[in-house]
Amino acid sequence: MPVEGERAGTATAGARGTALALRTRLLAAMLAPLIGIAVLLGLAGATLIADVVRRTNDRVLGGALGAIAETVQVERGEVTMDLPAAAFGMLENSERDNVYYRIAVGDRLLTGYADLSAPRPADLAIDTPRFRYASYNEQPIRIAEVRRSLPRIAQPVVVQVAETLDGRHALQRKLLVALLVGEILLVGVAMLLIRPALAWSLKPLSRLRGAVAARDTRATPDLSPLDTGPLPIELMPLAQAFDHLLARLDSATAGMRRFTADASHQMRTPLAVLKVQVALARRGERTALGEIADAADRLEHLVKQLLALARAEETGSSPPFERVDVREVAIAVINRRIAQAIDAGVDVHLDAPEALAIASHRTLLFEILSNLLDNAIRYNGRGGQVSIVAEARGDGAVLIVADDGPGLPEGDLARLGQRFTRLSTSRDSEGSGLGFAIVRSAAERLGATMTVENSRPGLRVTLALPQAISAGR
Repeated sequence: MPVEGERAGTATAGARGTALALRTRLLAAMLAPLIGIAVLLGLAGATLIADVVRRTNDRVLGGALGAIAETVQVERGEVTMDLPAAAFGMLENSERDNVYYRIAVGDRLLTGYADLSAPRPADLAIDTPRFRYASYNEQPIRIAEVRRSLPRIAQPVVVQVAETLDGRHALQRKLLVALLVGEILLVGVAMLLIRPALAWSLKPLSRLRGAVAARDTRATPDLSPLDTGPLPIELMPLAQAFDHLLARLDSATAGMRRFTADASHQMRTPLAVLKVQVALARRGERTALGEIADAADRLEHLVKQLLALARAEETGSSPPFERVDVREVAIAVINRRIAQAIDAGVDVHLDAPEALAIASHRTLLFEILSNLLDNAIRYNGRGGQVSIVAEARGDGAVLIVADDGPGLPEGDLARLGQRFTRLSTSRDSEGSGLGFAIVRSAAERLGATMTVENSRPGLRVTLALPQAISAGR
């Protein structure tokens, strides 16, 4: 039966879905432009082939026209001609295209096919061949025609030579097939070469994946940085981000282990006291009930401070900042600690302007002030005083918690903030040694700077907070 985590992981994987394989995406990204270029080259090649075939055959057709036109002469006032066999031989091809000709003087047919499409003589330049497409006997033809001006002949002489287009089309098809086969071979060879090239290029990614997958085969979680060897520059950010995630996870796991160990260690003593006092109470010892109540209070205080420390040391992203009224938070802290101050005989004073607000995290700021005030009350003497001062300074704000108690020896100032550290002045108190550790961790999360100094008399804690904002915002 799968556990909750497994069900959640399966649901997440199912919701994410499966995208195309990276190899397929890269292959498509490379082949699509290649095929597109091949299509464009094919279109350009087809256009070029059609133009080359037209020009080549027009040159032959024009040569035959010139050979025939040169034989047109004037003898005894009459136009004569001698059709050369070589002129028609030039137009012979394997497709056996039909060849037609027409020679006319003005509107009078001299020789040739009378129904061949005739031009207007005025449309032709003298001795300059013109080529055009036409139709003859329901077949497309290509006509070459020229106008000649002969001496002593008033009307122009028009010479026309035409041929069907089967040979041209056959040659064009052969060239197009050769072009198509060449492009298919080019794309096919490119596909065969791209696949192994992609496999070689993706080897670093496979190595990275193998380094991640290898972590699942170990009995204990390995959160050390990945050992992947040299990586391409494109994969370096991914590997660095994963290493950063592993480091944060390692820090969070270490914090959980440390919290569990600290909690079990610190709770062992009050729990042992409770067990002893419960045993005495069962034997009828009335004083044991008071001891049980004291032990329960100490245990409750310890649990609260452990939870506060866990919140202060919580890893992950920084807490979202909000607009926090410093005076409001200070009043809430004093209201929580007022009973403690009355029992200890300590006066608490607040000096905070109403217009001061900061961009901060209210819960963490509350924990900081609460623990500082708790320490100031706890380690002060009866009749002592504690002051909380808040003021704007530069671009930020400053919180000061000062008391007139005995202060701390210089040697203890260096150890202040270490977890479960009991200082020389607190041996007789019931503290757990977590107060300043909570303050220091919470201050780090808020980006604040904390300084502790003896003010003679007493202790002065100054907390510099960034990002002060006006009350109107």
